[in-house]
Amino acid sequence: MLALMIAFTMKDLRTLRFINTIGAILFVVYGFMLIPVSYPIIITNAFIAMVNLYYLFIKNRNEPIA
Repeated sequence: MLALMIAFTMKDLRTLRFINTIGAILFVVYGFMLIPVSYPIIITNAFIAMVNLYYLFIKNRNEPIA
């Protein structure tokens, strides 16, 4: 939760995506730690992490993120 809150204070979009990805991954881990396992938390945050990683490392490799 803290990582997601910090992400929203960032002005640089690349930094925002990076910190948001960390927060999403932490939520995926949290979803697996719950008993019973919480698939909605896992699926939603895994999707968010994948979208962020796509924009960070694949799309616009040589172009600045706008």
